[in-house]
Amino acid sequence: MSITIARRTLLAAPLLAAPRIAAAQAWPARPIRWIVNFPPGGAADILSRTLGEHFGNKLGQPIVIENRPGAGGMLGADLVAKARGDTHIVMMSSAASHGIGPVLYANVPYDPLADFTHIHLVGTFPSVLIVGPNVAVANVAELLALARSRPGEITYGSGGNGTMNHLIGQLLARTAGVELTHVPYRGSAPAMTDLMGGQIPALMESLPTAIGNIRGGRMRPIATSEAERSPALPDVPTFAEAGLATVTSTNWFGFSTPAGIPSEIAARWEAEIGAALTSDAVQQRFASIGVRPGTMGAEGYTTLIRDELTRWREVIRVGNIRVD
Repeated sequence: MSITIARRTLLAAPLLAAPRIAAAQAWPARPIRWIVNFPPGGAADILSRTLGEHFGNKLGQPIVIENRPGAGGMLGADLVAKARGDTHIVMMSSAASHGIGPVLYANVPYDPLADFTHIHLVGTFPSVLIVGPNVAVANVAELLALARSRPGEITYGSGGNGTMNHLIGQLLARTAGVELTHVPYRGSAPAMTDLMGGQIPALMESLPTAIGNIRGGRMRPIATSEAERSPALPDVPTFAEAGLATVTSTNWFGFSTPAGIPSEIAARWEAEIGAALTSDAVQQRFASIGVRPGTMGAEGYTTLIRDELTRWREVIRVGNIRVD
């Protein structure tokens, strides 16, 4: 009897697997929705459209970029989290939606690990502290001195509450012992417009988003957030060089799908994204905006998210950081 059961189990296994294999082979069967959980023109949007253009018709179906901003990227992330098992929706996950927001806000409606299949790290880059063209400071030390002389009057903008740029600004203020007032915007574009128009004196922004205006002379960078200088801004010092070693952080964006998709499709995505990131066209585009292509696949990227959740939970606790 036991032998008969074993034989039936062995015979049944391929039959049970057959529908999953067939579904994977037929994929994609319709256009793929690529959710960008930030407004147009930001880093997530730029990276998503760069990869979307690379894929073109490679998958046999169009990729439709869909901006769903709000709540520091969490609204778009929640949309994807609730599409469990859907093989035709993907997103650009980020430090904001999967590393900071889930430990900064109460009652986040999704689990940043359990509700997603994390596929590949897409890119990393620094935040950059920028001042407007008419702000008479030459470096971080002078901006901090100005803030000390006018407590609470000096503002800095960011693309929204709960973003990496918001948190780095808070870290800067607490590390330097000054009071900087955060002004959250609904995206990077209006924040940069106000900086150039003189409505705010300073802005913490992602390098890929700001680099065009920096190169055009419309705004002036005074520090970057990574441990080493960015090759795209070799003359701009880091916060560490300014004596603020703890104000060191890297922005990251990655490619994720809902949890519950077939492993064959997850593996296909991992291979496709990995190939795209090593292509000459994508590497050249990323280099032009100061982005290092990601080299972590599914396992490494998932571990990165888990580590970042731990790190930012402690930073937020120690700094008693709250949203505005």
